[in-house]
Amino acid sequence: MAGYRKLSRTASQRKALIRNQVTALLYNGKIVTTEAKAKEIRRQAEHLITLAVKEKDNFEEVTVKAKVVRKDKDGKRVTEVKDGKKVAVFDEVDKKIKKDAPSRLHARREMLKVLYPVKKVPEQAAGKKRGTEQVDLVAKLFDEIAPKYANRNGGYTRIIKIGQRKGDGAMEVMIELV
Repeated sequence: MAGYRKLSRTASQRKALIRNQVTALLYNGKIVTTEAKAKEIRRQAEHLITLAVKEKDNFEEVTVKAKVVRKDKDGKRVTEVKDGKKVAVFDEVDKKIKKDAPSRLHARREMLKVLYPVKKVPEQAAGKKRGTEQVDLVAKLFDEIAPKYANRNGGYTRIIKIGQRKGDGAMEVMIELV
């Protein structure tokens, strides 16, 4: 007997399906799917949240100097002429960054193996590439989801039965973060 559900798919299809649904669950907070898929998604999602909870405070803040382009009041780059060429003017600023400990970095990379990249599309730019921005789902796991479940020992998701699907009679469920 296998240690996982095969979901009537090949290995690559099954892996892609689970990755896609786990990404959607963590981004949206809840999804509707079939019962068998939800039970497989739950395994992956709980594992990722557990990693985030274990490593949520495992970093140090470091101040680094960074060069940033100087901008005018309209938000355009300030340029000056040097040797007959226009060059941008840079300012040095101090930035605080989070430096991950090795175990947190490993957890981050394990999460990135499972999660797909997510793009957030504003409503006024629906259907257009302009204005979309990349959502850092791993940062969301560490900064928003992990602190919420810090005092909890597992059981981060809930499966609620909705009823049978009209087309094929499969049991539909809603899986959500508790």
